[in-house]
Amino acid sequence: MANLTNRQEQILAHVVKEYVETAQPVGSETLRKRGLIVSSATIRNELAALEEMGYLSHPHTSAGRVPTEKGYRYFVETLMEEFELPPVEQRMIRHQFHQVTLDVDQWMRLSAAVLAHASHSTALVTAPQSTRCRFKHVQLVSISDQVALLVLVLQDGTVKQQMLALNQPMPPEELTRTSNRLNDHYSGLSVDQIRNVSMSLNAFEGSVVSVVASLMQQIDHRSSHEIYRDGIVDILRQPEFSAIERMQTLLEMLEQRSFLEDMLSDWAPERGVQVVIGGESRRDEMSEYSMVLSRYGLPGESSGVIGVLGPVRMQYARTIGVVRYVSSLLDDLMGRMYGR
Repeated sequence: MANLTNRQEQILAHVVKEYVETAQPVGSETLRKRGLIVSSATIRNELAALEEMGYLSHPHTSAGRVPTEKGYRYFVETLMEEFELPPVEQRMIRHQFHQVTLDVDQWMRLSAAVLAHASHSTALVTAPQSTRCRFKHVQLVSISDQVALLVLVLQDGTVKQQMLALNQPMPPEELTRTSNRLNDHYSGLSVDQIRNVSMSLNAFEGSVVSVVASLMQQIDHRSSHEIYRDGIVDILRQPEFSAIERMQTLLEMLEQRSFLEDMLSDWAPERGVQVVIGGESRRDEMSEYSMVLSRYGLPGESSGVIGVLGPVRMQYARTIGVVRYVSSLLDDLMGRMYGR
């Protein structure tokens, strides 16, 4: 991108802010009212220069200009002031998270709701996925003389249950002793590590370990996680989606799970916040949308992605700020879950 003069940067920043706020093309008189101490003719000349350089476009039905993807990118990287959520909003969000239990599903739903409400756009959140799932504990519960319930809890909060047929009646005390023994030996281990542990097992313990290993292997091999969505109504209220056709296109895109998974995995950064503006995604379906994404969790252990999808005319500073803040809260929650 070309280096702009201070005055050109000032005008571009005003155009972006005004257009994001009003969704109307911005003319020279509007910029004068924003406090630019130059003549209307000078502003018009600079607008024309910014258009020629590709930072603004000129709708044929209007005398005003609107930012291009290149203009938004320059604004985000060079002109945008960093936004931090006000303390009152931070306290409210923290309070909401503290009210939920150590339940991953609740965290994901709350994260999506908070992101959508704070950004007035659509929030997308993926559940944390472990590089390799790790055993946390198992509990065996007596159902009848011939049946026990196996409850397996993994370190990322995943819970799996399976019924076990017993060859002979087993008192609850024996089931508890078996659970405790396996918990002592396998806590924090992956399925491969569990299989390689040198441990003398009786027939029943061996059958329990076999079921545990099978469940963990299934989880390791699963290809996708649920995507939590919120704020679809919020984004549909934006003027860009007043036409029924565009509304239908957006709703269809948000229903394509594999498409969303690909977008989130392709563009989520390893660290920090990533902003993808319009056609930068190299997907035709995304040419009129922007995304702000962040990865959360513990690198090498378990991580997921949170993001906001909205029109290219997005409040980037605020959206980046709320994505960064929610990501940091989820980092802390995941750290607590893993005892970090």
